[in-house]
Amino acid sequence: MAAGIVGYGAHLPRHRITVEEIAKVWGADAPSYKKGLMLREKSVPPPDMDTITLSVEAAKRALIRSGGVDAADIGAIYIGSESHPYAVKPSGTTVAEAIGATPDIHCADFEFACKAGSEAMYVALSHVKAGEMKYALAIAADTSQGAPSDALEFSAAAGAGAFIMGTDNLVAEIEHTHSYMTDMPDFWRREHEFYPQHGGRFTGEEAYFAHTKGASNAILKKSGMKPSDFAYAIFHQPNGKFPQRVAFELGFTQEQIDPGWLAPTLGNTYSGASPIGLTATLDVAKPGDMVFMCSYGSGAGSDAFIWKVTNRIDEVRDLTVRTQKLLEENLTYIDYGTYAKFRHKIIKNA
Repeated sequence: MAAGIVGYGAHLPRHRITVEEIAKVWGADAPSYKKGLMLREKSVPPPDMDTITLSVEAAKRALIRSGGVDAADIGAIYIGSESHPYAVKPSGTTVAEAIGATPDIHCADFEFACKAGSEAMYVALSHVKAGEMKYALAIAADTSQGAPSDALEFSAAAGAGAFIMGTDNLVAEIEHTHSYMTDMPDFWRREHEFYPQHGGRFTGEEAYFAHTKGASNAILKKSGMKPSDFAYAIFHQPNGKFPQRVAFELGFTQEQIDPGWLAPTLGNTYSGASPIGLTATLDVAKPGDMVFMCSYGSGAGSDAFIWKVTNRIDEVRDLTVRTQKLLEENLTYIDYGTYAKFRHKIIKNA
């Protein structure tokens, strides 16, 4: 049975902070982040925005592009994030009620570091392929954390991507999936800790590159395809450099990754990184285009997907705002003090 994406959408905060603004507070070398990691600025969620509100807005846009899917027909809502607002209370039930879904629905919050979003997509696809339900909604959303002065603070950003999975009226059909995982302690956050810890340079070769290449090479072998067969490719984006480098090493080109390569001006949206990149890529893809996607999550693992864009993409992409417009327009730049207040890095005494 053919299955894939029926509707998609994204939502991003309009607030931004530049690398220079963060660097001047901590005496850091801004050029090293701009040139070495290819980061210029990042999105910042205001105090009234969290994973749930981001998810609701992205899901509403996915419904708009779905061509009339009734939220009451959605059988499951899965939200992948490492910044769910509650430790014990699901994000999914709130989103379900906000978009008009019925109580006859299965909700679950997914966690797997930065691949929690692709994990939700994988499971949602599996449900509709198996005929368990007509539609399933997968959301990838984060308001990620980075400790003051830590390298993560230069990239940890916010955003959401949402995908309604089904078997009819597809905008992108799933051709192949593959997952690759090992027990890799490269990045972690224990219970009751607000900020994550990481293994520095260890998070590169042994973690991100090994798993991204592992999943990518496996799905290429499974499909019998090669990088030149694809119009576009999207990879997880902890910074601007890593996805570019892994793309080149696998044999993809800059032109193939450009539409979904958002990190330099968006930052690392964690669970949302590759899914939001997919929304931006679908916004410019043509019918018949093959799209490669590979996520990465610390701990560690990657989910790889091969999508084939359908004729319906031309009908739906401009029914709501494109991701690139969210990335570039109506932006508000803030100073470090405002950023620290927004992200609760400054605690007001009672």
